Amino acid sequence: MHLTNGYGELNFSPRWYALQTKSRHEKKVALQLKEKGIASYLPLNTVYHRWSDRYQALQAPLFSCYVFVYIALRDRLPVLQTAGAANLVSFNGVPAWIPDEQINAIKQVLESQASTEIADFLTPGKKVRIVRGPLKGLEGTFIIQKNNYRVVIAIKAIQQALAVEIDPRDLE
Repeated sequence: MHLTNGYGELNFSPRWYALQTKSRHEKKVALQLKEKGIASYLPLNTVYHRWSDRYQALQAPLFSCYVFVYIALRDRLPVLQTAGAANLVSFNGVPAWIPDEQINAIKQVLESQASTEIADFLTPGKKVRIVRGPLKGLEGTFIIQKNNYRVVIAIKAIQQALAVEIDPRDLE
């Protein structure tokens, strides 16, 4: 009899998973995984840090507190036993795998040396605040309308709303 612990094919087919780490442990975890022979990917981005007397370019994790691992779920124990590792990102108790195309897209963007920054994952209906530009400080609801990003600002007293086209990088 063969038990699959409810994960079926995920037990045997290696896939990408997001491993959550303790704060500021991403590089240590990635190094330990490499030493264990576990395939992993830590996307790094060049950031400039200012001290009182100078600027310095540093390689910082693109996604704070995450390292991607390429494993079959049956092989997850050594990953989770890595110092600084917390857990695999899961939904309803099942580790969520990441399609190869998404990992490849991250690699391609970083290799192109395009200017990158982390953006909030905006979904239609999410409450947002405008953080830059002439509308800074206004709050509203994020929507996508005809492939344009907009914020709807509700004026509850008169039961009306105003939709403003906006760059999603200006939202939080």
